[in-house]
Amino acid sequence: METIEEIARDIRKTIYKIAHHAGGGHMGAAFSMTDIISVLYFDHVLRYSADNPDWGERDKFILSKGHACYALYAALAKAGYFPEDELWHVGKPESRFGGHPKMHEIPGVEASTGALGHGLSFAIGAAYASKLDRKDSHIYVVLGDGECQEGSIWEGALSAPTLELDNMTVIVDHNKLQAMDALEKIVHMKPFADKWRAFGWNVVEIDGHDYAQIKKALLTRQPKIPTLVVADTVKGKGVSFMENVPIWHYRMPNDDELQILFRDLGFTQAEQRELLK
Repeated sequence: METIEEIARDIRKTIYKIAHHAGGGHMGAAFSMTDIISVLYFDHVLRYSADNPDWGERDKFILSKGHACYALYAALAKAGYFPEDELWHVGKPESRFGGHPKMHEIPGVEASTGALGHGLSFAIGAAYASKLDRKDSHIYVVLGDGECQEGSIWEGALSAPTLELDNMTVIVDHNKLQAMDALEKIVHMKPFADKWRAFGWNVVEIDGHDYAQIKKALLTRQPKIPTLVVADTVKGKGVSFMENVPIWHYRMPNDDELQILFRDLGFTQAEQRELLK
């Protein structure tokens, strides 16, 4: 049986493979949330059925930062929602996989996202509907920290405690970088966690690469209060030259960098030859 560390490593490798075949992708943003999504899907947190994606009692995961969808695609393939080799056609004509996830087309995708700031409100609707239907399902949503500069996020942040949505957990992938520069150089967000506390959330701050902390936070519940997990992460985590470097929001490695990536992610010689042939 694979350990959660091995699962996360394999997901990172798949993220690169998708980008390789697609000719590009938001690898830095996908790598920063890989450990979170690995725990969510493969450490007994999210209740789902890959054989029955529309199972009525399932929990739901909504990736609001839809540009990081390669991490979601890799996790869904590993969970058995579709064959992994479908991912080698992302962005190609006739493929159902694009640069942002689409519901109703990709099994396991609960919301079409990519226009930042929309996923939280969508998740609030899903969580409130579950409450009204008396379903014992939990809604998880991942936000980017740069995404939290959108006004719609703060409208949602006010609404969820008002609706007493204790069946919802929001995880902020707090890697402190966005497309052009450091988060604080674009719009000041500090004190970040305290803003959510002031809005009435149960706030948990964790190391977003510590598997035990991630699992504990994802299973945290408070009666009548939604939970906000601030996951302190590293953009580009797992690839040394990408970590905390803004240019890796969307960029592909050159030949020299690629050899470092192969080493850092543990690609075998056979895997390298398969990609480079």
